Amino acid sequence: MSGWGSWLSSESNEAGVAIGPNFKPISDTPQDQLLGPLSPEDLQWTCAGGFTTETQTWYSILEDGSFAASQIIHSAVGLWYPQIQITFKYFNPKTGQKIWKSVNVTHFSKTYDKRSCKADQFTILFDTLPNGDEKYTIDANIEADLQLSWSFTRVAGNLGWKLGAGSEGGKSVFGSNPTAPDGYVVHRFWPRVESSGIIIAGGKMIEAQGQGMFVHAIQGMRPNLVASKWNFANFQSKELGGVAAIMMEFTTANDYGDPADPGSAVARKPLTVNVGSISVGGKLVTVTASTRGRDHAPASSSTSYVDHQDTEQDADTGYNAPTKIQYGWTGHALDASNKPSANKASAEIKLDLGKPYPSTETKGLVDKVDVLAEIPYVVRKMVNYVAGTKPYIYQTLNSAKISLDLPAGSPSAGSHTLEGTLFEEHTFINV
Repeated sequence: MSGWGSWLSSESNEAGVAIGPNFKPISDTPQDQLLGPLSPEDLQWTCAGGFTTETQTWYSILEDGSFAASQIIHSAVGLWYPQIQITFKYFNPKTGQKIWKSVNVTHFSKTYDKRSCKADQFTILFDTLPNGDEKYTIDANIEADLQLSWSFTRVAGNLGWKLGAGSEGGKSVFGSNPTAPDGYVVHRFWPRVESSGIIIAGGKMIEAQGQGMFVHAIQGMRPNLVASKWNFANFQSKELGGVAAIMMEFTTANDYGDPADPGSAVARKPLTVNVGSISVGGKLVTVTASTRGRDHAPASSSTSYVDHQDTEQDADTGYNAPTKIQYGWTGHALDASNKPSANKASAEIKLDLGKPYPSTETKGLVDKVDVLAEIPYVVRKMVNYVAGTKPYIYQTLNSAKISLDLPAGSPSAGSHTLEGTLFEEHTFINV
């Protein structure tokens, strides 16, 4: 960005009319090039400056149906020193036990391979095993009553991915000048991992055996400028040798997108970016992508979407939140060489969430997160003062069924209805 005030304006002519698109979504990647294999550099910590937030997050659905997640957050705050946090969340839907910890760490550094990192409060070690599997091991002493010693392993055949190949794979770019962008968003995934180890909370041990996913994400600009809303889905099932259906979606804020129609009250037409994948039986089956919000969208042979249905206003947050939510994936099945074939794979999940208010009426509610109450103070003051936003994240954990259609040549070809667990987030940044 050229200066502290540059983010306040969008590219327009003297009459204030947008003169061209100023957002390049990664979901516009050609349909035959969606799968971008991960390189070692893709999972390295960048620790960028400016106003960049970088996270690595490990999720698991444990054997008893509980949910657990570890996250490292590296937040650069313009002129200030970076703020680094470790967070941990645990929720047991059977007992109602919930653990949420967020701690600022000291003496953070990335280690020799830049994929491992450490601080006084934790060590995270990345390792490639002799059989080609890859593994993160997390050892953390977060507080006196919470210690972690667990690991996440991706089997070699179940590929990690980004959308599109090369160093720009997985990256959506904001701004009308791609050589000097206003900002960017990056996502890179391990869609299916096996967790193991232990969590010690309040002197009691929790077995951490389970199935989950990992995501490395970077937001290279203020979060209120990136998106007005986000959706995230992480479905895991043990059937058919292990099934994972994951999805990440965001809708740009009003300053970025395509030019609006003449006479419109806004200069920009926001766009929605959706990326996702389906894995079955230890193999990545398909990668999906779609860009929505255009009047004349180019033909697409794959798609993925989130549909908020029967929304109701939540008096706690002021947002219209869904009482039902639906996810869909359709994409070219990958062949034995991980190239897109002519055959299609598809999946669908429908979920009844109940009422958003009161919270006791929301099915499987893990948390309704007031984001500004959780981020570091200096970031909170900057974002809240400048943007006037009030971001909330709804997190739910529910048993769910996935309808899965797999073509010939895919693992477990045919039509299936499978039981599993869905952890999802729907986030509102501003109206």
